[in-house]
Amino acid sequence: MIFRVIEGGRSSSAALEETVGETGTPCRDDVLAEAERRIRATGYETWHNRQTLTGIPVPRDISYRAMQIRFAAEAIGGLTDIPADFRSDIYWPI
Repeated sequence: MIFRVIEGGRSSSAALEETVGETGTPCRDDVLAEAERRIRATGYETWHNRQTLTGIPVPRDISYRAMQIRFAAEAIGGLTDIPADFRSDIYWPI
C-alpha cells in the first residue's frame, strides 16, 4: 500500500471542512473542487501545458488518472446524498 500527502495533509483538513455549504451537507460543487485539487496534485496542468506548447502528449498514466478522478467526481456528485466524508481516499482512485 502506498501512502502520500496531498497538499499539506491533515493540517489543511480544517480549512477543507469550512468549504462545505452552510447546511453542513456537501454539494456537487464541493466534490468538483476536491476533484480539481486531486488533479492538480498529479501535476496534470503542467503536462497539459507542455502538450499545448510542444505537441508532446501527456503521459498516459497522468491523463488516465485525471480521467479516473473526473469520473469519480461525476459519480459522487450525482448521488442524492453525498457522503460527508467524500474527501476520503476510499472514494477516489489512488
